[in-house]
Amino acid sequence: MPAEEPSNIQCHLDELLADRGMTLTELSKRVGVSLVNLSVLKNDRAKAVRFSTLTAICEVLDCQVGDLLTIARDP
Repeated sequence: MPAEEPSNIQCHLDELLADRGMTLTELSKRVGVSLVNLSVLKNDRAKAVRFSTLTAICEVLDCQVGDLLTIARDP
């Protein structure tokens, strides 16, 4: 089995939540996604994300996918 390569995709959920004065727990309840799954996403450990989950998060946080996820560029 090949070793997993780290992803260059970064999640900015912490910043978005702080800007909106919302907790991860509140987001979890409003989006209908478990706290554990949102934590995995927030900590850049997610291997995949459903479009329906991205849509729900963006609707609740009133943001675009590009506000939530970006690709880290090499310096």
